[in-house]
Amino acid sequence: MHVTEKSSRHTTKTTLKWVHIAISNAKRTFLGVYHKMSSDYLQNYLNEFDYKLNRRNFADLFERVIIAAVFPNWYNCA
Repeated sequence: MHVTEKSSRHTTKTTLKWVHIAISNAKRTFLGVYHKMSSDYLQNYLNEFDYKLNRRNFADLFERVIIAAVFPNWYNCA
């Protein structure tokens, strides 16, 4: 179910706070690391940023090794 909401300054600050943080972190990462980004590889840059952002949710190295061992072709698992 999709719920629309009229945006105001207060709504933007509370509801979209983490969206703005993620976008600003991505922009800062791209400007700091990749000085010359090609549009051909833009999706690869976004995929790498998404991986790094989501990697923070892994508990420890042992858990990541187990996941890698169980799902060696993780990109085919959907």
